[in-house]
Amino acid sequence: MPTGAAPPRATDNRRVRGAGAADTDAPRASWRDGDGGRLLVVSGAWTTARLSTIERLRRGREPAATAIDIGGVTALDANGGLMLLALAGVDQTPADGQAGDIAVHGGDDRRRDLLQTLMTAAAAECGRKPRSGGFLGMVETTGRATVNALKEARDLVGFIGLVTIAIGRTIFQPRRLRMTALVSHIERTGLDAMPIVGLLGFLIGVVLAYQGADQLRQFGAEIFTVNLVGVGVLREMGILLTAIIVAGRSGSAFTAEIGAMTINEEVDAIRTLGLDPVDMLVVPRMLALMITLPLLTFFANMMGLTGGAVMALLTLDISIDQYIRQLESAVTITTFLVGMVKAPVFAAMIAMIGCFQGLRVGRSAAAVGRSTTTSVVEGVFVVILLDALFSVLFSILGV
Repeated sequence: MPTGAAPPRATDNRRVRGAGAADTDAPRASWRDGDGGRLLVVSGAWTTARLSTIERLRRGREPAATAIDIGGVTALDANGGLMLLALAGVDQTPADGQAGDIAVHGGDDRRRDLLQTLMTAAAAECGRKPRSGGFLGMVETTGRATVNALKEARDLVGFIGLVTIAIGRTIFQPRRLRMTALVSHIERTGLDAMPIVGLLGFLIGVVLAYQGADQLRQFGAEIFTVNLVGVGVLREMGILLTAIIVAGRSGSAFTAEIGAMTINEEVDAIRTLGLDPVDMLVVPRMLALMITLPLLTFFANMMGLTGGAVMALLTLDISIDQYIRQLESAVTITTFLVGMVKAPVFAAMIAMIGCFQGLRVGRSAAAVGRSTTTSVVEGVFVVILLDALFSVLFSILGV
């Protein structure tokens, strides 16, 4: 796009719009028919404070200009520049789907560069094809979402490899581990989560005992409600419930924290200092969650069994002694370990997904919200997927 060149020779048939002569900084616009096409000559202050006056100029705009002369402009900002380009007809999309190429004459380099940047953005917006509607639109949306999901899965696998290398370095060089951050994250992800985990674990035990007793009472087998609560809580419900709570609580917190650091360029500052953001931000959070999730799972299991005992006592007249004896005959150490062995794997995936989404967040508050939502959804999905894979594996192994 030519800039700074002399405007095309124009005839005298001009039409001038704008404020009266009393306001020297008021935005004005006039069109001239020149040899090279229509020339838009503007003057005055084209700024946000003058948008009301500029809007009045736009109401009577003429066909698109081929050149703009900004030699008389005294002030220009982004909002005024956008309104100026709209007045010139840049937002009138040509038949080829691209914004028109308008020459800019006069003015200083800063103002011409600003208009150039705004025109480039307008051209990109004009060139963006609208999405199809109906069935084709649905197919396009599904295909686009599938491709984006595959790309994100590929990036996540690469990030898992990067974190694995960082963990290996930390094992061979323990001094790389930031113990203060590790202890702080253990407290925040473990100790602070105990009330909600304990309450929900207790309620799950109550629900399992109540619903199981209703069904087993039909066969006179209420005592086996204890078996249902014991096996259900220790093998599946305890770890699954706890992992979902942690994914929604700690995984989202990891994304929001690291995302805010990314927006504030703190992650860039870490790299500038020659430090590795994975060592500084990811490894402590991941190790902390791998320590706390098994402990939270054990706590949730005990609270679930306690809730089942309370419900059995109140509704089935099963004493605490009977409950414990029946529980000893129903569950084994293998039942307990089947649930506990899943906890470190779930914790590692939740932490890596949360940190991964935080590190790739965009430069806006809305991007942090989207990444946080994505982190929770992906974390819960991966937890349930891994739990299903573990169930198949344990079935094959006969555990």
